[in-house]
Amino acid sequence: QVQLVESGGGLVQAGGSLRLSCAASGSSFSVNVMGWYRQAPGKQRELVARITDGDSTNFADSVKGRFTISGDNAENTVILQMNSLKVEDTAVYYCFTDVRYLGANRRYWGPGTQVTVSA
Repeated sequence: QVQLVESGGGLVQAGGSLRLSCAASGSSFSVNVMGWYRQAPGKQRELVARITDGDSTNFADSVKGRFTISGDNAENTVILQMNSLKVEDTAVYYCFTDVRYLGANRRYWGPGTQVTVSA
């Protein structure tokens, strides 16, 4: 089993910044990808950003140029730095990781952390 623990999030004014952190723990797994999805009320969950174990990154078009993602392969952690936040960034942000565990590829999710951007 792999557990994800998230930290960060909260309330910020538009134009401000927040940083989300996520750490994966467990045994006998190897991380292939870590990243973040978000889900706003009444909307589908969408990919925000992801980073591979080779440091390749992908971002949603809506956050390009404002968000950055970084990872530490040794610590199995990922950080999402969110700058120039907009009201429309308000959502629950979910950390995820795609791992190789017990011979199978699996995805695990964190519990989610609320990000609220006020006008």
